[in-house]
Amino acid sequence: MFMDKDIVSRRFSLESRRYIGCKTKLVDWIFDLIDRHAHDVHSFCDIFSGTGVVAQRALNKYEHVVVNDFLYSNNIMYRAFFGADEWDEEKVQGIIDEFNAIKPNRIGENYFSKNFGGKYFHHDTAKIIGYIRGRLQRMKNNLTDKEYAVLLASLIYSVDRHANTMGHFDAYHHKAPAPHQFEMRMINVGSYPGVEIHQEDANKLARNIHVDVLYLDPPYNSRQYSRFYHVYENLVQWKKPKLYGTALKPKEENMSDYCRTAALSAFTDLVSHVDARYLVVSYNNTYKSKSSSSENKIKLEQLEGVLKKCGKTMVFNQEFKPFNSGKTEFDDHREYLFITEVDNEKRNSSFPNVLRG
Repeated sequence: MFMDKDIVSRRFSLESRRYIGCKTKLVDWIFDLIDRHAHDVHSFCDIFSGTGVVAQRALNKYEHVVVNDFLYSNNIMYRAFFGADEWDEEKVQGIIDEFNAIKPNRIGENYFSKNFGGKYFHHDTAKIIGYIRGRLQRMKNNLTDKEYAVLLASLIYSVDRHANTMGHFDAYHHKAPAPHQFEMRMINVGSYPGVEIHQEDANKLARNIHVDVLYLDPPYNSRQYSRFYHVYENLVQWKKPKLYGTALKPKEENMSDYCRTAALSAFTDLVSHVDARYLVVSYNNTYKSKSSSSENKIKLEQLEGVLKKCGKTMVFNQEFKPFNSGKTEFDDHREYLFITEVDNEKRNSSFPNVLRG
């Protein structure tokens, strides 16, 4: 099959999407430390996968990789970028070309345009997005799981380029959205036979996996990702729920304990149950936040204390400038990486039976 080189070169890479906490700029540092301090690694679990950039690097290094996130939109990304299912590239590109020929003045209003037009997106852009999503729903039975995932992921990555936001959907800019120029582009699809994809609560999944390295990068502040990315969750599920408030959010769903006062208990529960030889934990310090939503629910000393109860723990850090919406001071902001070599006897004696269930 011949595919135009320009079309292929313009495809979205995994890291192209705007996402809070993305580790794209840190992934080399993370795996350099893992390579130096974790030995005989063949299996890896990224249990809070987010964008999937850490999981993707692991898939290129290890025989078996478990990828997990409880957001519907992130799960679609993993199935599209990583899943080993069959798909027809020419068929998918043909569908995208058909979508790109649609003219907004030739289609009617839809759920997406009525709710998000003129706010998160230019009205004509919202009409096109809603129309495409409706078409994909009707086409689903004639697509493989991989084809459906690739088309949905491609839609979301394309939508991200046209959203009238700072990269999340907690609010939209007060200025008018940019003029309609929407174009759907395909993602850069991969296929990894060693991948195992889940959409589960991390603490429940931790009780059922057995890996050499468990990588943890949970949310540390009160920003619920299901609320920040509700537009993508809405697009993927396509249940067309009633929306509320100026941010046009549906009723709460998939809320994480890691964004609440229960965060330390949830983290302790997870690491006390998982069967892994090494625990690798990313952590960032946002102690000088001007916003309560940015304050870490687990303090650095608390995290280190829990990990030391699991075994010998090494701590590394480097300066890093993360996403900032303007309400947090990031002077001397540092990213930390903990690597714990699990000592099961020490861990089991450190945590009471009532905690370990």
